[in-house]
This record gives sequence, structure tokens and C-alpha cells, in this order.
Amino acid sequence: KRLQKELLALQNDPPPGMTLNEKSVQNSITQWIVDMEGAPGTLYEGEKFQLLFKFSSRYPFDSPQVMFTGENIPVHPHVYSNGHICLSILTEDWSPALSVQSVCLSIISMLSSCKEKRRPPDNSFYVRTCNKNPKKTKWCYWETCCLK
Repeated sequence: KRLQKELLALQNDPPPGMTLNEKSVQNSITQWIVDMEGAPGTLYEGEKFQLLFKFSSRYPFDSPQVMFTGENIPVHPHVYSNGHICLSILTEDWSPALSVQSVCLSIISMLSSCKEKRRPPDNSFYVRTCNKNPKKTKWCYWETCCLK
């Protein structure tokens, strides 16, 4: 029920630069793709990205699995080249009060505040050794970078 409400909210009032990929929810309500465009006036202006959301049966008590997917993964200090995102609200700081909308806004904000396009320092090692599910990573959140 909550997921259905959030789906409608995203369809009817999406965050700026984001739209629900309608095809992605035709077969299942538990996996969504959100098309995203880099915000005007930022390093990502005009770039197009896709976010994949996967919801467990425990949502909203369990955070969704969220990662970039598709052809274009943003080059960002908190985004690994496999699409995994180091953002605390996706794991330990998740709260059922948060929503898909608030996650989208946090990701827009994270990208928009970026001053230099670069990968995390441990990108190569992480991508070779990580679990396919970014929620299984034990993230260490620092102000300048994220390490597992």
C-alpha cells in the first residue's frame, strides 16, 4: 500500500529532473527505474542517468536498494563505476519516514554539490570485490569519501 502511494506520488509530482520510467513498473511494483537529468548549473547539467530502486517486502522498514544503472554512471566521489552509491540514508541512516522522493532529492543534492568529477579512491578494488547488492557493503562514511 505504501509503495503504491509512493509510485503515484512519483508519477504525479516527481522531483525536478526526475521521471518514473513507466515501462519499469509494468511487470512488478517492487523494482523501479527512475530517469534522471543532471540539474542546470551543475557539473552534470544535461547528462542523463538512471536509478534502479528495488524494494523488499519489509519496505518501508527496510531501505530500498538504490543504485545507478544503464549506460551512463555519474563520475562522482561517492558513486562507484558499477553504480553503487555511498549515501548513508541508503543504509544505516534509513528511516521509514523517508521515501523514494526524499532519496531522489538526496541524490540530486549529492550530485549538484559536487565540485570535481572523479571516482572514489578505492573504486577499482571495490568494483572487483563487492557484493552485487550495495546494501551488503559495510560503508565507512567520511566527509570526503566513502570506503567499505
